[in-house]
Amino acid sequence: MRSIRHFFEQSWLLIVASFFFGLLIAITNAALSPRIEQNKTTKLNQLAGGLLPDATAFAAVTESIEIKALDGKLQTVPVYRATTGNQTAGWVFQVVGSGFADKIELVVAVDAAFATLAGFDVLASNETPGFGDQIKDSYYRDQFEGAPTDGLTLVKTGDPTTIDSEIVAISGATVSSVAVVRAIDHYLPQIKTQLQQKGLIGHGN
Repeated sequence: MRSIRHFFEQSWLLIVASFFFGLLIAITNAALSPRIEQNKTTKLNQLAGGLLPDATAFAAVTESIEIKALDGKLQTVPVYRATTGNQTAGWVFQVVGSGFADKIELVVAVDAAFATLAGFDVLASNETPGFGDQIKDSYYRDQFEGAPTDGLTLVKTGDPTTIDSEIVAISGATVSSVAVVRAIDHYLPQIKTQLQQKGLIGHGN
């Protein structure tokens, strides 16, 4: 009987300790979340400037751009108009895909007509060092600069210096390569259609 009572006493201590540790983690996450999001916004702005270096300003599109995400849920995507003087220099938006280790967050830029990609950069990723994280390397990302926005295809072999709709996968990191191409290819037509419907780009593009 004494052993049973001792067991319950110890169990209550464990439950109380778990509750307080969980509460502490929740409070810490809540406190850090705004700072993390602010850091992401700052990094997004920096990456956007690198992808569209001729742009002098970036302004959020006030119209709501809503697409169906890869998980099937509706997602509102912040889209930014890049301008040089009074002229549109391009469009920038964030893309989220499912990588090998965790989700991959990308910043994607296209030209003013939404006809060709200006490129992409990695906003956040936990892909395997030396393998999946090569999506950050220029030799892989350069393939997207000038590629058409009307459909990308991942191939295992090919010439990565040839700019077309075929993206050569990273050797040993097929999952990460697929995640990037799939995510970008999924977002592009939906965002383009939304911008056309709202009169922000022409239907002939």
